[in-house]
Amino acid sequence: MKQHRDFAWHGDQAQRGFCAGARKKRRERMLDASDIRLLMLHFLAQSNAHGYELIKSVEELSKGEYSPSPGIIYPNLTLLEEMDAIRVVDAQESRKAYTLNDGGRALLAENRENVATIIQRLTSLAILVNNRSIPEVEQAIHNIKFTLNHRLAQENISAETLEVVITALNEAAGKIAKS
Repeated sequence: MKQHRDFAWHGDQAQRGFCAGARKKRRERMLDASDIRLLMLHFLAQSNAHGYELIKSVEELSKGEYSPSPGIIYPNLTLLEEMDAIRVVDAQESRKAYTLNDGGRALLAENRENVATIIQRLTSLAILVNNRSIPEVEQAIHNIKFTLNHRLAQENISAETLEVVITALNEAAGKIAKS
């Protein structure tokens, strides 16, 4: 039988703060459920599709950088069907193919600008990842991260040094923005 032990946290406040800050932040979700629904309506306006084909359409739009899971696609297809935005083309088939109906076309028309923004976001992601994968860009990003982390990890960093670091980062950001 395993014994349950309740380990107390040992260490001082600074160590606890360091450990808490060292945890990785959760990555922001690329698209929320409403974005996915609008994308599905967009693709279904072009042609009938199965859930898997919709997943592949989104993946293709982002050049492979984002692929929604079946766990988000299929429940949203069901919801769109319940909202009377889409319908099953042939219920006798082993895989359901969906088509847009009048309710879906109306939703799509109401959200035309949102759809354009979502498509732009996915297209931009593909471009960003492609440009960030250029070896010289990867090396420059690594150099900045390494140097910054090395400098900021010093225990007794002075206010002057922090000001130099902040100024350098802001200047670099400004130059990049203007390029």
